[in-house]
Parts: sequence; C-alpha cells; structure tokens
Amino acid sequence: MSVVRIVIADDHPVVREGMRALLRSQPDFEVVGEAADGREAVRLAVAEAPDLVLMDLRMPELEGAAATAEITARLPGTRVLVVTTYDSDADILRAVEAGASGYILKDSPSDELFAAVRAAARGETVLAPSVAAKLVARTRQPAKTALTSREVEVLACVARGCTNAEVGRELFIGEATVKTHLLRAFAKLGVDDRTAAVTVAIQRGMLPSP
Repeated sequence: MSVVRIVIADDHPVVREGMRALLRSQPDFEVVGEAADGREAVRLAVAEAPDLVLMDLRMPELEGAAATAEITARLPGTRVLVVTTYDSDADILRAVEAGASGYILKDSPSDELFAAVRAAARGETVLAPSVAAKLVARTRQPAKTALTSREVEVLACVARGCTNAEVGRELFIGEATVKTHLLRAFAKLGVDDRTAAVTVAIQRGMLPSP
C-alpha cells in the first residue's frame, strides 16, 4: 500500500487538530508536519518533501496562494490541495493558477476529503462537488457555459489519457494553466473530475466520440 505523506498548513490549531485526526484514521495517510502560517508551510515542505500539502488560503506571514506558488516551484513532486472556507471564483482560480492541484471546502464530508487527498496525490485536478455547483450557478449564461477552444483542446488531450504535464507540453502552456482550463471546464460542464468532464463533453458533441 502506497502511503501519502501530508503536511497540514492552517493558522487555526483546532482545524489542524481535527484534520490530523481525520487523516490518521486512514491507513494510507501519514501526517509528517503541521504549519501555522504560509512561510512555515514552505519551510516544512522543503524539509519533508511530502507528497501533498493541505493548504489554507488566508494565513499570516505568507498567504496560501503565494505559499502554494513557492512550494510547487521548488518541489515539482509535491502537490498542494487547498482546503478553505472561501469559495469565490477569484479565490479558486487564484489558488489553482498558483499551482494547486485542487480546491475543496472545509465543510466537505470526510469521504470527499479523503478522495480529494488521494486524487491530488496522484497528480489529478480536484474540485469538490460543492465548489463545482457554486461555479456552475455563476456560469449559467449561454455565453459563459460554452467551452473555449483552449478548454476543448485540453479536454481532447485528457480524453487521450494525457496527464496535466503532458497536456502542457503538447499545447505549450504551463501545468498551472492546464489546471485552470480544467477547472473552468469542470464548472461549465457541471462535473468535478476529468473522466466526467470528457464524458459530458462527448455527450454534448464538444468532443468526438472515441
């Protein structure tokens, strides 16, 4: 069994304690460190080289998006999953553009958290269903729900089994940009993962049938 090594970054001790207890209930998770601010999160990540950092957005010293950008730049093998109470479009996209592998809310059920941790550790882009629903509600207008040509190109690569890094190389864009296009496509299609996005896009005629 592959163990996911995790650092928790949140400025609230009670939140860290609760998250640590939840994660330790799973045999394939190991909490290797906790940080109370963004700067400490970067230091811990560099010291421990974890598989995943669970990152809050609003923290002292260095806010979550900036810490995410620094961690992903210095440690390409470490993924960052944002876990926060903030769910605005701007917050979500800012975190993903900084290099986060996904975004879930603190009030998500524990099984969603566990699934998101495992998916993010595998390098997948994760968007909690509750976040996807909020984004979809804001993008109901026809002009906004149509996929852009770049989003279609990204999904076409995903349909062929490409990872985010492979999509980026093929389309000559950064991996963070790939994640942003995926999250926007997820919101427009009303889904929360890559497989569902490809399936719905094919069903709606946005992608050719395999």
